[in-house]
Amino acid sequence: MAFYRRLMTTHRNDLDPRTEPDLWTAAHRHLVRYGGRFTPEMIASAQGSYLTTHSGRSVLDFTSGQMSAILGHSHPRIVETVQRSVATLDHLFSGMLSEPVVTLAQRLAGTLPDPLEKCLLLTTGAESNEAALRMAKLVTGKYEVVSFSQSWHGMTQGAVGATYSAGRRGYGPPPPGNFAIPTPNAYRPDFVDADGGLDWRRQLDHAFALVDAQSSGSLAACLVEPVLSSGGVLDPPPGYLQALQAKCREREMLLILDEAQTGLCRTGTWYAFERDGVVPDILTVSKTLGAGLPLAALVTTAAIEQEAHERGFLFFTTHASDPLPAAVGNTVLDVLTEEGLADRAAAHGALLGSWLDELATRHEVIGDTRGRGLLRGVEIVADRRTRTPDSLLGERITARCFELGLHMNVVQLPGMGSTFRIAPPLTAEREELHRGVEILDQAITDAVRAG
Repeated sequence: MAFYRRLMTTHRNDLDPRTEPDLWTAAHRHLVRYGGRFTPEMIASAQGSYLTTHSGRSVLDFTSGQMSAILGHSHPRIVETVQRSVATLDHLFSGMLSEPVVTLAQRLAGTLPDPLEKCLLLTTGAESNEAALRMAKLVTGKYEVVSFSQSWHGMTQGAVGATYSAGRRGYGPPPPGNFAIPTPNAYRPDFVDADGGLDWRRQLDHAFALVDAQSSGSLAACLVEPVLSSGGVLDPPPGYLQALQAKCREREMLLILDEAQTGLCRTGTWYAFERDGVVPDILTVSKTLGAGLPLAALVTTAAIEQEAHERGFLFFTTHASDPLPAAVGNTVLDVLTEEGLADRAAAHGALLGSWLDELATRHEVIGDTRGRGLLRGVEIVADRRTRTPDSLLGERITARCFELGLHMNVVQLPGMGSTFRIAPPLTAEREELHRGVEILDQAITDAVRAG
């Protein structure tokens, strides 16, 4: 017993550091590194569009946390909801229902076109994509899945099988029947038309000719993002999703749209797919639905849900239909609606886009700017003519931005170039957006000079 008490005392001391150096010592000793490098300063608090470091520095957050905090950090309505809910109804047996869960399902369906009306409330984007794939395979009786070559759908087994941007090597065989199709990238077109632009129709025809050649005749679903965020903020051309859905219909596949980062007003409409006039068979939303808290949803049609149920659909998880995150989701819908944040994202996004375009006229290292609403991409290149990505410069710009008080996220996954994903909170003020662009301007200047 004496040894046990000494052991527990040691662990309490290790996990209760008082200074930032002590925190880093504990972090290096105890934390698993799970991808990339950690930001060089500990974060002590966050409010609105800003983070505060352990040393007291204020940092403008241009990534909304993990692309999730669309209402900013510690939004008073969210804080009040969490405080009330955790004191009354936080977690239940997964087979129990509560008012916040039923209300959120009903309201979420109300934001979507018919026939999307059946909801399963979960925790993460990977989990919702996992559930969507299981449902699609069960309902169709098939198992093959098609996704973009620069996709990111999560790190669980089914979702990672449909993820091609990173993380495929060294983990053994992925689930069988996964096929990648070329990502429609207007900045780096692989199929070109007479004007040198992306001939996406020919690209799509070629992609599915290859899929058909490899398929065993068991195509179940196509899982894609309407805007590929981790892929470098790549926005498929208008008309592409309609044509993709037609390819799915021809093969009796279900179309699953992953709107983890684009759903809930970020692109200037409630959902990114609205621009293209399509309705998916299954929709997944996550990140933005909880405004930074763990909440995700699968939404599908009554017909698909009925077929899945009759075939014994099973996705029973610990936090399915939890009441506390559902209560937060209801508050998120309240704020988005009452404050007109879809229109705000469209207006502020257009302004932000124009500032980034102007930045590109003064910095040769900016090869392209793109995006929709308040999801924007700025691609850094070594040479505009060859469009060669410059990951090292991207790293230097990232570091300099943070030194100057701006948190940016540069996508440096294999084959994706070096693209900054800019996704500030939808509640960010015009002045905060402009300040972020000013810091980026200075950081690029400083990083190029230092190189």
